[in-house]
Amino acid sequence: MKDLIEALTILAKYTDAYAPTCCEHDVLMVVVDPATVTLDDKARLEQLSFHPDPDGYFRSYRFGST
Repeated sequence: MKDLIEALTILAKYTDAYAPTCCEHDVLMVVVDPATVTLDDKARLEQLSFHPDPDGYFRSYRFGST
């Protein structure tokens, strides 16, 4: 749980969208353009299982399903 909260806290710095998340086929997606995220934050997000997608979001297979 702490990893998920940390990842969402990092991603929250880059969006103020009302509903920035969605889940589909066991993948949690957060609509934050990876190009806007600092290299340090991207590295930490990778450690927390959130991976940048070229379509403009971060995805996590770890937190998409139980």
